[in-house]
Amino acid sequence: MSTTVLSGKPLAGLFHQEVQAQVRSLEVEGVRPVVAVVMATGDESTHWYVRSIERAAERAGVGCRIIDLGHDATEPVLAGVLRDLSAEPSVNGIILQTPLPTGVRTDNLVGLIAPEKDIDGANPLSLGRLAVGQPAFAPATARSVVEILEHYRIPLAGKGVVVVGRSAVVGKPLSLLLLARDAAVTVCHSRSGPLARYTTDADVVVVAAGRAGLLGGSDVSSQTVVVDVGTNVLPDGSLVGDVDEASVTGTAAALTPVPGGVGSVTTVLLLLHTVEAARRQVSSPPLAPEAPELEVLDAAG
Repeated sequence: MSTTVLSGKPLAGLFHQEVQAQVRSLEVEGVRPVVAVVMATGDESTHWYVRSIERAAERAGVGCRIIDLGHDATEPVLAGVLRDLSAEPSVNGIILQTPLPTGVRTDNLVGLIAPEKDIDGANPLSLGRLAVGQPAFAPATARSVVEILEHYRIPLAGKGVVVVGRSAVVGKPLSLLLLARDAAVTVCHSRSGPLARYTTDADVVVVAAGRAGLLGGSDVSSQTVVVDVGTNVLPDGSLVGDVDEASVTGTAAALTPVPGGVGSVTTVLLLLHTVEAARRQVSSPPLAPEAPELEVLDAAG
């Protein structure tokens, strides 16, 4: 059978046009949207992703500040940077890019991002608002999955959707977005057992586990739409997803490619969230947040 390729590029192009239009509108008011990306890792796939954000921002006319603190950055240093950016009027959106150095508590840090600048839905306040249906920026990757499915008119209401991965970055918020569209959602993780037990009967399978080749052709059926969220850099420098594309192609009904699928939409959605945040901040300038103090543990724990 033929497997339909669900490219993210056409949708990314539409969002890019929207971002450019909003940037031009803000320029009339003397505002240039700016996103700040804070990173502290030597992970090559992360650097590849951040470079893609920087290139996309330049094309769209959005300012982009990359703050690379190095792979050995400490938690207090990261916390200080996030506090400063949250209080900086010229910065409209903030991304704390993971992974972070060993020992750094991500949960503590994301809570320091001002909610009105939390364009990737990392602050627990954002996830809580998303859970109860209140306005909040959803994590861009999770939103990208839903946007691609809706762009290609793949029905979700009443359909069985399996999400592989339960991270707060993709799996959990994506489940909330899917539930809001009346999908019947099953979340699988490392303790769920063989994937095929859940995925072969699913209408849609979304794989977001960060493990190359995790989902193969024997895990899906001819009715399955597969969305690959994974980004894994191989030793030769090539980028692959979590799906064994060769074995799934010809078996599944449809598949998003890597690269050129979810990632291309995610990048431009971060920029769209940035210009939307800038618009809201122009209308109602945020107060400098009173960020909670970090608990700094001593060597004895």
